[in-house]
Amino acid sequence: MSLLLHIETATSSSSVAISDNGKLLALTERNEKNLHASVITELITEAATSAGVVLNELNAISVSKGPGSYTGLRIGVATAKGLCYGLEIPLIGINTLQAMGLGMLDKLKSADPKLIIEPIFTVCPLIDARRMEVYTARYNQSGELIAATRALIIDENTFSEELAVRPVIFFGDGSDKIKEQYVSSGNAYFIPDFLNSASFQIAPATAAFNLSNFEDLRSFEPFYLKEFFTTQAHPKPKKN
Repeated sequence: MSLLLHIETATSSSSVAISDNGKLLALTERNEKNLHASVITELITEAATSAGVVLNELNAISVSKGPGSYTGLRIGVATAKGLCYGLEIPLIGINTLQAMGLGMLDKLKSADPKLIIEPIFTVCPLIDARRMEVYTARYNQSGELIAATRALIIDENTFSEELAVRPVIFFGDGSDKIKEQYVSSGNAYFIPDFLNSASFQIAPATAAFNLSNFEDLRSFEPFYLKEFFTTQAHPKPKKN
């Protein structure tokens, strides 16, 4: 049995899901920026109530570990670790881009089952990393990683080589940054209004649970991918 709680706060979505042996039992979500801290506990309670689950019945918790929003990641990971410590259950960290890729593939395959047997395109989740930078990776139709997670500064040549070979489906809140550059490409496809969801963690988290692939609670930190910089006013010179 794998009764799992899944937490997603790496993007604008605040999302909580509960699954049992890979099957979704409950999903509660909000989609507003800077809302994670105020709603995540409420969403967990709502999901547990909807699923008819008591938290001490959980076998493990998965959390979107990044890359993504610095603040969102800290809130999600802190919440997941606190619950794991209190309930004395293991923690599973899920790459945010991997979950997005698997979620998009599920949506595409639901719309057209033939895509399962026709490996002709890749999916490319894009998370806004400010300015002209994005966090991204690429996956084939089996969900296998074919281009590693990385931070990229976008220009007109960023994806040209891949687009010359096969169609690429772009989605996520960073996709608007490249749409103008690649709108004329016959191989670039854009999925608007994609929202990340904790339900996308179910398959990889269940697989990790079955393999006992757990994080070290004491040392686990979000996968920020790049350092966090803040802009501060220059201090005023001290008077002698």
